[in-house]
Amino acid sequence: MAYRLLKYVLIGPLLWLLGRPEVEGLHHVPRSGPVIVAANHLAAIDSLYLALVLPRRITFLAKREYFTERGLRGRINRWVMTATGQVAVDRSGGSASTAALDAAARILESGGVWGIHPEGTRSPDGRVYRGRTGAIRVAMRTGAPLVPVALSGTDLVNRRGRRLLRPARVHIVFGRPRTFPPLDRPTVRTETDALMTELAHRCGRHYVDHYATHFTPTPANH
Repeated sequence: MAYRLLKYVLIGPLLWLLGRPEVEGLHHVPRSGPVIVAANHLAAIDSLYLALVLPRRITFLAKREYFTERGLRGRINRWVMTATGQVAVDRSGGSASTAALDAAARILESGGVWGIHPEGTRSPDGRVYRGRTGAIRVAMRTGAPLVPVALSGTDLVNRRGRRLLRPARVHIVFGRPRTFPPLDRPTVRTETDALMTELAHRCGRHYVDHYATHFTPTPANH
């Protein structure tokens, strides 16, 4: 109920008005059954736009801090995350990473849609950075198809470091789903690199073969 309230009444209409999203390839997302939606990451609102355009409910693994923040902002974040069924995870690495992948597998094993940004953090300059291997590993483990999604324009609606949203055209391109047989570790890395290269190509941005670590403002983002 709360998911639909946010999508169709409280947040969705504003996002439609600001971004006027152009969507391509939505037919590539299966209408039922488990599916992984893997997208590049430009802005904090990326997940909201994916939820907005997908007819199916999508679940993300949200960092635990969203559920534990204090103050008014913390209460709002906690309500939104809880109301929309997002799953809190520890993203500190090590054994926490295994727990996060287990949580993703449970979403898929129940027939759900798992959304992930393989870069692990927002791009600091609009380019597409090296991805973490979790999406491919979970696809191998569960047999769920993986749909690549290229986002553009969300970073103009929601500029990093600014609180107010502004109008800009958002483009969302869904690629063909892929499934992955059991692969060895080097091949998982190769397939992850190929996924990120495809996302960069689809959104017309440069690919950077190292992990995004922190935000450093630059005048150009293409």
